[in-house]
Parts: sequence; C-alpha cells; structure tokens
Amino acid sequence: MFTSSWLKKSFFIISSLTIALTGCTSQQGVQTVHAAGPTGVQNVLLVHGAWADGSCWNQVITNLVADGYNVTAVQLPLTSLADDVAVVQRALARENGKVILVGHSYGGMVITQAGIDPKVAGLVYVSAYAPAVGESALSLNNTVSPTPIDGDLQADASGFLTLTNAGVVADFAQDLPAAEQTTIAATQGPISAANAFSAPVTQVAWNNVPSWYIVASNDRAISPALEATMAKRMNATTLTLQSGHLSMLSHPTDVTTFIEGAAASLKP
Repeated sequence: MFTSSWLKKSFFIISSLTIALTGCTSQQGVQTVHAAGPTGVQNVLLVHGAWADGSCWNQVITNLVADGYNVTAVQLPLTSLADDVAVVQRALARENGKVILVGHSYGGMVITQAGIDPKVAGLVYVSAYAPAVGESALSLNNTVSPTPIDGDLQADASGFLTLTNAGVVADFAQDLPAAEQTTIAATQGPISAANAFSAPVTQVAWNNVPSWYIVASNDRAISPALEATMAKRMNATTLTLQSGHLSMLSHPTDVTTFIEGAAASLKP
C-alpha cells in the first residue's frame, strides 16, 4: 500500500499489455510507465494527498497502463505547497504532449496551482480540495462543520501532522480491509500544517481548463458537502461514489473509468 516517499522502487514493462508494479520511486519524485496510448489525451499525472505517497494509486495505475495510457505518479515531500507544486512542475516538464492532472485530497491544492502549465488539458479531482485564489485546505475546511478526522490529528515538534492508528481505521480508510488500514497507518506521510495545509494558492488552473470531480459520499476526512460545493463552483463533471476518502483504493475501477472518460474527451 503506501510506502515511504523516499524509498526507491521501479516499474518494469513485461510486455505491451502487462506490467509488474513494484511500488514507488525515490525523493526526486516520479514513477513512470510508457505505453501506446489511446485516442484523446494519453498522459495521466497522478498526485497523492496527505498521509500518503504515489503508491496509493497502484491499482489505478495498473488499470490505466493496461488500457494504454502513459502514467506518472509523483512523490510529494509534503513539506510545503511550493515544494509539492515544484515536484509536479518538474514532472510536467518531462512529459511529451498534453497531460491530464489527477489530484486526491490535498493533491487538489497542488494540481490547482501547478495546472496552469500549458501542457495541462484537464483536471480531475478525487475527493480533493479545489481552491479559489487565496484559499487553503484549512480555509476551505473552515467553511463547513469539522469532519471526524479532525479528532485524529497529532502534531510533532516540527509542526507536521499525522493520523492516529485509530483515526486511520475509523475515518481515513474505514472501507478498506484491516491489513490495508494497518499498512496505511504505518507508512503515512506527515504533512506540514503551516507550509502545506495552511498555504493558499495564488493561481487557479480550473478557471482555464475543464475539470472533473469525484465526490465521496461517506468521506470522513473532507466534508462531502464541501466536495459537492467545490465541484459545482468549478462547473465540474461530477461522479458521486458511496466511498470513504480513499476511493482510488476502495473503488479503483470506477476511478479509472472516470479518469479515462475525462482523458478521452480532450484533444491530445
């Protein structure tokens, strides 16, 4: 499941139709698989959220690659919004052709800021923050009643937030098997409260490119009502799943199909 953002792993293409997925890459930031893509936008760049890393997309990556997409899953340091945006910008610079950016949770902050790149053809938000200029994840949360995950947060001496083990089970990954919950809790990536979670965006890509949004109706991390409000504000094509916060793990086929539908509708 989630592995350390700084442990180096790799992808190997076994044939044009099958791959062996071994996990995540090192701090520099990406795991990339190249395949002969379908019509529409062929490049998909996946951005994880807090308490996670790129391997949270593993099942979606496998599905996308099998269907012929070129997939990159970045590894965010979660040290600041600026640092995380820079990782995505470097990944975009390495892409050939148009890209669809997909962000989960806090990753929505990152794709909103980084998505102004001319290579970006569209944005997909998966239970993600979709801020306007000047908004942060924290300020968006403050527009609605607190969610259960608020009681699960603990801060270390450096101001990085993690989730309690009980919080992962009850409010973050409640619809996943116990073994996955254990792995998620053990390998979670801490996020800076001041420099990432509280940092506002200064540029908003969804004003300029089409957007899509997956609302998780059973989300206990981000308010489902807030998710629906953000999706409506963007005029995003919206899908609602009966899922907890980690729909890419609990509903990987639905998430894959939604991403592919967005990509297919865009010009490469």
